[in-house]
Amino acid sequence: MKNNKSKENLLLIVLVIAAAAIGVLANMNNKAGRAANPQAAAAEPGTETAAAPTVSEAAPILIAEKGTGVTVTTSADWAEKYPNEYNSYVKNDENDEIHSYIELHPYITTLYRGYGFAIQYGSARGHTYVVEDVTSTGRPHKLANCFTCKTSTMTAKALNEGDSAYAAAFEDVEAEITDAFGCFHCHQNEPGTLYVTHTYLADALDSSIDSQNMQNLVCAQCHSEYYFAADTKATTFPYRGIENATPDAMLDYYNNLLDADGNAYADWVDEDTGVRRLKTQHPEFETISAAGGIHPDMTCVTCHMGKATADDGTAYTNHYWTSPLDNPELLESSCNVCHGDITSQVESIQKETLERLDAIGNGLKDANDKLAEAYKAGSLSEENLAKAQDLARTAQWYWDFVFVENSDGVHNKTLTKDCLDKAEKYLGELNTVLGA
Repeated sequence: MKNNKSKENLLLIVLVIAAAAIGVLANMNNKAGRAANPQAAAAEPGTETAAAPTVSEAAPILIAEKGTGVTVTTSADWAEKYPNEYNSYVKNDENDEIHSYIELHPYITTLYRGYGFAIQYGSARGHTYVVEDVTSTGRPHKLANCFTCKTSTMTAKALNEGDSAYAAAFEDVEAEITDAFGCFHCHQNEPGTLYVTHTYLADALDSSIDSQNMQNLVCAQCHSEYYFAADTKATTFPYRGIENATPDAMLDYYNNLLDADGNAYADWVDEDTGVRRLKTQHPEFETISAAGGIHPDMTCVTCHMGKATADDGTAYTNHYWTSPLDNPELLESSCNVCHGDITSQVESIQKETLERLDAIGNGLKDANDKLAEAYKAGSLSEENLAKAQDLARTAQWYWDFVFVENSDGVHNKTLTKDCLDKAEKYLGELNTVLGA
């Protein structure tokens, strides 16, 4: 079966980045209240091999403090003390292929017209490549906020300097990088302890963070929907409270986030249609958190990391992030016990999702081409033009929410169907206004 969005292996890549979190140590059900977080002194890596650290089932929700002058202990610094974890992390180098979504889905050059993703949009590969990928992409980068999830250097910089770090020049921060997406993101400098080091996540969840699982939170720091605030350029989430982390509520947030001229927030304006467009990022956290998501008693770690055994019999947490479908032991001991043949079920979900994505995507392209003609010709009344522009914005938001969420429907079949149904609905209304 051909998957037009993924690599040759249908099932690997679409799930690899869905919940990858470097350093998240496996244990389920660690729902816990927020704990006080005194700034801990950085642990010394040392040279001796240490027993693999573990996270207790009651791991507290720890949020890194700002303004402490924290420095980054790089991933390589821990290599001798925790060789199994480090070697599995380095194994991510093997996931080195990139496929162009523009070639696979040509219609996105119309949907993203006037924005960087119409210039270059490649599939994700191993997290060990993230700095290289963001610096070599054909998309323009002006500010350091593009490094938000790409390097521990930027994570520490934002903790130490606050929002001003996000507005620094891209090249200036690039020159400071000492570590890519490493242990610091999830552990700060304490192996075996989980931290929310990207404090914008804590700001977005507010008190509802207490209801969350730390193993999901460390993933959510990067696998979420975000935007850059107009005034500070800081990475910001479009909701307050987990109950508002839904496609509907986030769209409403953006629609009511007005600039000085009273215009709704937009990532960019398509000059050919006048549409104030939104570009969804990678909302895995919001997808699994919504009704209908993956089993509530499971975490991102459950499927995408898990325990491994070294040649000497030492048990450790695997830091090579792959699809659970590439983990036969996990499938046989867990997934297939209830699902029978989870692989076939995943194939079916993804096939249906991808077919609908392409059908709606091509429909959106055709409608936007017609809107561009009408916009140029001035053939729509002011009222109908405004209506058409809003419908194009809304339909694309719901379509894009599924297109960029990297499970192709597997993380939440219910939400996926709902978003695509709404995208179809608003596309139909747009075609009606355009007289199609």
